[in-house]
Amino acid sequence: MPIVDTHCHVSPIWYEPVESLLFQMDRCGVDQAVLVQMLGQSDNRYQFECIRRHPDRLAGVVIVDSDRPDARERLAQLADQGAAGVRLRAATRSPGDDPLALWRQAEALGLPISVAGDAASLASPEFAQVAAAITGVPIILEHLGSVNHPDGEAAPYDRRSRVFALAQHPHLYIKIHGLGEICPRRMPPTPPIPLDLTNLTLLDQAYAAFGPQRMMWGSDYPPVAGREGYANALAWPQGHFSAEDGIWIFGATAQGVYGLG
Repeated sequence: MPIVDTHCHVSPIWYEPVESLLFQMDRCGVDQAVLVQMLGQSDNRYQFECIRRHPDRLAGVVIVDSDRPDARERLAQLADQGAAGVRLRAATRSPGDDPLALWRQAEALGLPISVAGDAASLASPEFAQVAAAITGVPIILEHLGSVNHPDGEAAPYDRRSRVFALAQHPHLYIKIHGLGEICPRRMPPTPPIPLDLTNLTLLDQAYAAFGPQRMMWGSDYPPVAGREGYANALAWPQGHFSAEDGIWIFGATAQGVYGLG
């Protein structure tokens, strides 16, 4: 079963260079990875350099400056260079007459859209309208739709319910990451899994809403190094799902969405 890591960051000026990621992938048996551009960074040259050097292992999700008057043209240029997707914030809107111009351009180019944003923006009626309007490409909610961290919301968890209700749109997908992102760490750490696993309900709710064929795993490397580490970020979620579901969550879904070989 090929394993695809759908959420990695690399940079020569922040985090780690691509060689560190490839080391972790080799160590853990990860076949391919999707490089997701860091928020606030619209210079995608290093990502493309990495992909040119490792075309069989890496794909790239780019960012464009949505405030640029030529943002649509710039996105088309990046698609021509081989971008596999674009990263937009849930609240991204374009200047001018059509606030969804950049979203529509991604749709026209056939670029999957990886969506960042806090839970409030993803649960908002405004984003629900975007999801209903942009139907021609996959839209991927990062970090469990940003309900990955406890935020003080109490039962019945209305915000979480509204995020997971976006699964009614068949072109929406959701990313899961390491358990260290959703489960607090026990101190001192105790084996075999030094986490309080009560928040695994989040995984089960995401699974119930989206199903394995619209879920994909991403390590969130290298921030994951400050949590449970790369290997555990893969192994512990794998242990939560059946082998049959894992074929989709840890590889096949991403291969289909991003057109990976």
